[in-house]
Amino acid sequence: MKFIVSSTALSSHLQAISRVINSKNALPILDCFLFELKDGTLSITVSDSETTMVTSVEVNESDADGRFAVAAKTILDALKEIPEQPLSFEVNTDSLEITVQYQNGKYSLMGQNADEFPQSAMLGESAVRVEMEASVLLGGINRAVFATADDELRPVMNGIYFDITTEDITMVASDGHKLVRCKTLAAKGNERAAFILPKKPASLIKNLLPKEQGQVVIEFDERNAVFTLEKYRMVCRLIEGRYPNYNSVIPQNNPYKVTVDRMQLVGALRRVSIFSSQASSLIKLRMQPNQIVISAQDIDFSTSAEESLACQYDGNPMSIGFKSTFLIDILNNIAADEVVIELADPSRAGVIVPVEQEENEDLLMLLMPMMLND
Repeated sequence: MKFIVSSTALSSHLQAISRVINSKNALPILDCFLFELKDGTLSITVSDSETTMVTSVEVNESDADGRFAVAAKTILDALKEIPEQPLSFEVNTDSLEITVQYQNGKYSLMGQNADEFPQSAMLGESAVRVEMEASVLLGGINRAVFATADDELRPVMNGIYFDITTEDITMVASDGHKLVRCKTLAAKGNERAAFILPKKPASLIKNLLPKEQGQVVIEFDERNAVFTLEKYRMVCRLIEGRYPNYNSVIPQNNPYKVTVDRMQLVGALRRVSIFSSQASSLIKLRMQPNQIVISAQDIDFSTSAEESLACQYDGNPMSIGFKSTFLIDILNNIAADEVVIELADPSRAGVIVPVEQEENEDLLMLLMPMMLND
């Protein structure tokens, strides 16, 4: 079996899907790429047994169809060093010897039996189908993935919850301390449905979406989901279980509202948090008319810091404590110039929303408070 393919096209597709491979796999074949040549199109598959990704590359010429597996690290590292040029692959389908010829040289390596590669999961007949613009899906995953948990006791919290209705699609993530709810009106389902996408496939798809145009098709049943992009297809195992009622934890009717410049607040938090207790990262926000005072102290080392910022606030003075790293994470995942921090009292969660929402989007972030010592 022979075929010729562009070195940069092949290398970029392999790089994109190689993130699926785990550093340690139970099956040795999962350290390989599966190459399948059929009708002039080269399909390359990679899997970690829970997530499978397939991409296709056009070949310039080929003489026969066939399939073989090849060690991922070897072929990736070898192709990195070759500038753009045609690569000629010659594969002995009996002995699985592979020869790759390029302008001034050749590589020889051994392939592996493609039949050992696991089959990807198939969806059931009850599968639900929705379509979303690539940019809308990317926006939702980008904003939500940082808030997912790493909780072995509550696996449902370790992914992004897609809540699909006939009017909109809401992407939610929470680790119990912070929560992100990103509702988009630019996509909807034909029926009420939901699934929980684990963190790893969410991150994988997030890395592919910036180069994608047009629609992404998502199909899912109770166990698996399939994401179909222009040049990539991902099949992944879903997290099974019931996601908590996220709307019930969002405080309503918050009387205290502070409007503040987002980047100024991030800068002040970064400077002041250096002086917070390393164990807790606690910072205190004190709201008073048209001013917010950010302070932190570390009693063990007798260090403290305080900084004040101008803001829009006309309520009674109040103080609330937050974990600085979580608050900075939240502010960094909002794109707006200004944010509104809505508060009810120091023991209830703070709601953070952009002053100007993006088109067809309703973004809300929530952060649980920390107890202040004073």
